[in-house]
Amino acid sequence: MKAIVMHEYGGPEVLKYEDHADPVAGAGELLVKVAATSINPIDYIQRTGMAKAMFPLQFPAILGRDLAGTVVRVGPGAQGFSVGDKVIAVTNGTYAELCVVKAEIAAKLPEGLDLVDAAALPLVTTTGNQMITLAGEVKAGQTVLVSGAVGGVGRSAVFTAKELGATVIAGVQKKQLEEAKTIGADQVIALDDEEALSALKPVDVVANAVRGKTAEQLLAKVKPGGIYASVTGPPQNAKDYPSVRVVPMVSKQDGKIVRHMAEAVKAGRLAIPIDRKLPLKDAGKGQAAAEKGGIGKVLLIP
Repeated sequence: MKAIVMHEYGGPEVLKYEDHADPVAGAGELLVKVAATSINPIDYIQRTGMAKAMFPLQFPAILGRDLAGTVVRVGPGAQGFSVGDKVIAVTNGTYAELCVVKAEIAAKLPEGLDLVDAAALPLVTTTGNQMITLAGEVKAGQTVLVSGAVGGVGRSAVFTAKELGATVIAGVQKKQLEEAKTIGADQVIALDDEEALSALKPVDVVANAVRGKTAEQLLAKVKPGGIYASVTGPPQNAKDYPSVRVVPMVSKQDGKIVRHMAEAVKAGRLAIPIDRKLPLKDAGKGQAAAEKGGIGKVLLIP
């Protein structure tokens, strides 16, 4: 098969389009022909070596977490799937023509969803969902502020918090205020507007998807005993707020969540914008664009 293969850490130029041995579906696994994958921050963080303490790579390595494709082989003991099924999942090694995924974490694509476009969904929707349900422990009636709310993770967090019955404040940049009014939050605030941020009353939970100064400022907006759930790690000033429970999180693979969030997209209740679709061989260009930020999902198509 063709794949994007890394032989060393570095910039986008280390992503090489080359031949690689086909993966083999083992017990409980599915072999999937990849229709598309998408680029996530963890991909380029891994590529640079910044994440090697937590997510080390063994070279040659194939990046990629989002999978959308068609089952071409069912491994021994893999339950619930047949050859020809269209599936989506959070797995590893998806920058390739073929990929193996455990059947227990795969989800069948909801009928009516485009298989290629669905590659934008698995990781960001799972992460946004779990930031609210697992890390934030959000309950009906609580007030939740979601920072980075117009990103894929943020949109998914807003949707999940509203589904649970929370009051949701979408935290964005000034230039994103109009866009943020379309994602279903009860209130929108520009986090780079010092006056607006100062006027914000304390909330039960902050679901944080940003870094730097803003992430630190939001700690002061959590009620004593509240939760600060973050996909970007604890802010530098976490020790200054002992009454706030800071919960750094990394999402966990969960096929049921992937399916649930995909159903929400199909129903029009959640949207994850796609900025561009590129051939798999252009993964380096795609990562370079995604790293600059401010765009929707970048899909890679084998």
